[in-house]
Parts: sequence; structure tokens; C-alpha cells
Amino acid sequence: MFKRPLCTAVAVSSTLAGLTLSAAAFADDTLTLYTSQPNSDAQQTVDAFQAAYPEIEVEWVRDGTTRLMTRLRSELAAGVSKPDVLLIADSMTMESLKQDGYLQPYLSPERDAYASELFDAEGYYYGTKLITTGIIYNTGAEEQPQSWQDLLKPEYEGLVTMPSPLYSGAALIHMAAISANPALGEGYYEALHDNRTEAQGGNGGVFNAVAAGTKPYGIVVDFLPIREAAKGSPVEFVFPEEGVSAVTEPVGIMAGAEHLDAAQKFVDFVLSEEGQQLVSGQGYLPARADVAPPEGFPARDTIELMPVDTAEALEQEAAMKQRFSDLFGG
Repeated sequence: MFKRPLCTAVAVSSTLAGLTLSAAAFADDTLTLYTSQPNSDAQQTVDAFQAAYPEIEVEWVRDGTTRLMTRLRSELAAGVSKPDVLLIADSMTMESLKQDGYLQPYLSPERDAYASELFDAEGYYYGTKLITTGIIYNTGAEEQPQSWQDLLKPEYEGLVTMPSPLYSGAALIHMAAISANPALGEGYYEALHDNRTEAQGGNGGVFNAVAAGTKPYGIVVDFLPIREAAKGSPVEFVFPEEGVSAVTEPVGIMAGAEHLDAAQKFVDFVLSEEGQQLVSGQGYLPARADVAPPEGFPARDTIELMPVDTAEALEQEAAMKQRFSDLFGG
């Protein structure tokens, strides 16, 4: 029987041990991410980050923002929460976590490439994209609205649909922006009600209604109609002349992050030019102004953003929801 020489066996054993040690050193950190990104977007984000930082293993949990925050706060109350970093839909949720002491500040070197209104001044959270809310119309409709005021005209009576801020974070931010806009104000929603605008759950339902022609006009987030119009859907999206509201899908680091260095690298990555090119490639408007928007979007400098005071909007959240419910039902 053939016997392997002892020196060879020792060499093989040493080599295997070295490979094991190298692999352990290669994946020496684990980052836990909680995100509300759609599954495919989340996977692309994680894959791109791990390609840039192969030594960091990413474990991620994905759910809608409301359900994800219910889970997170339940875990925090029980003292068992594990996420290092959050990447969720809207700044109001991040502001709430900041005020409750659950986030920690980080002054990312990438922040210099961003407009100041797109991140928390102390570095608790940073916007990573702009999901704006504007007007959608069916290409077979008689009118082509160009402003928010157009939707209040008699010819639009009973023909407009919109998402409810009781279900949509983007719709809540939109209500805050409209209410704070001097040209529109709190009375705008009363005027929508008087013109028999219909409220329904989320943005997807609004898009489907307008695409099908059930309602020829709607208020909706940008990427749905822009993406589907490119595929032949009979819709057009308008950035109204008074401006648009936007949710920014912010990223922030948890106060108790176990893997702080990895969390900071993740924040830097999603804010970097490479990370923002990924955002554009996914079909969203990058938050970073020096990255080109995806096909179908206008140039960034032509889009007027309506400002929102996030802390004030959070303070007014319950009152806004109650006012909307009183007007349009729950």
C-alpha cells in the first residue's frame, strides 16, 4: 500500500491550516443591515458593498418600513436588537429614532458632495436617493396637468386619485411639504377633498388606476410611472412647477452597533459615487448631484424640491394623519 511521506502530509496539513486562517481573516467582520429596500435592490446593494469590501460579511433583514420598525422597537425594548445600520424609506422615521437615542452620529467624508438639506446636520442619517412625488396622467386623458393647482380645477373633479399618508410614508412627507408650501398650504387638501379627489392605500394602487384609465390623473412617486412608461404603459409623469416632495431613503448607524467600522464603511459606500451610480442603475434619482439620473428623468437642476422640516413634520405627524382621515376617511 502506498504511504504518503510524512513531510508531505505535514506540508498539506500546514497548507490547509493556513487556508483556514486566511479565510477567517478574510471574513473578519460581519455587518447586520435592516432595510426596507425591495428585495432585488437590497441584494444588489449588499452585493456591490461586499464586492468593494470582501472582508465584510453582510447579514440583512428586509421588510416594509412600518413592519421593520415595529420589529426593531420590539427588539430594542427587549434588549436583543442586533442591527448595525439601517437603510429605510424616510427621514421622519430616522428622526424619531434619533430623538429616542437609538442612532449615533457619523460625519461621513462623502457628505461634502451632498446638499445640506439631504442629511442630518449632526450626521445621524443621510439621504441616499430622491423618490419624488408628482403628478401622473393617462396619455388618453383630456388634460395634461403641469402644476398642483391644476388638480383643483373643475375639469379634474372626481378624476384624481392619490395615496394615503395613513399607509404611505412618501404620502405623509408629501402632505407635510404641501402644507408648508406658501403657494399651497394646509388648505390644499381641503380643496382636493372639495374636488372629490379619491384617496386609496399606496402608490401602487394609484399607478394601477391611472394606467388602467379608471382614474385619468393621480399623485404618485416618480419611479413607478417613469419605469413603466419606458415599457409602453400609457402614462406620463410630471414634475409640477411648484416643486415636488421627496423621501430620501436615509442610512444611519445604530447607537449600539457592534461592528462600527463596517457600519461606517457601509454609509460611506452608499453615499459614494459608486454607490450612487448603483442607485441610478436601479432606476432611482440619486441623492448625489454629480451622478447622472436614470433614463426618463430630467436633469437634477431642473427638479425643484419642496423643503420639509423633518423634526417639525414628525411633531405634526399625528395631527396630519387625523386631518387627512377626517377629510378622506381611514
